[in-house]
Amino acid sequence: MGDFENREREEVFSKKVRAGKRTYFFDVKATRSNDYYITITESKKRLEDGAFIKHKIFLYKEDFEKFAEGLKDTVDYIKANQEVNEKRYEFNETAKADEDFSFEI
Repeated sequence: MGDFENREREEVFSKKVRAGKRTYFFDVKATRSNDYYITITESKKRLEDGAFIKHKIFLYKEDFEKFAEGLKDTVDYIKANQEVNEKRYEFNETAKADEDFSFEI
């Protein structure tokens, strides 16, 4: 391959984020026309054989704003409603300890 063809796959920036059992990679790459896009990769080690399972999405600049807005709305929803879910979980755990029954959340 020539230098021009290698440019298509060139990583311009990369950020690795370890989060529990998963690792996320945020990579900025350049197309042949020098437009940047993002690849987001989730990597998780499979317990059975130690192989890594990877899931990847490509995010193009024309979608950045809508993607960021959707992600923000989703995170805001979880933050606003998480306390309610945590209280349900705590109640469920207390009920299990006090009485020998459980129920689905």
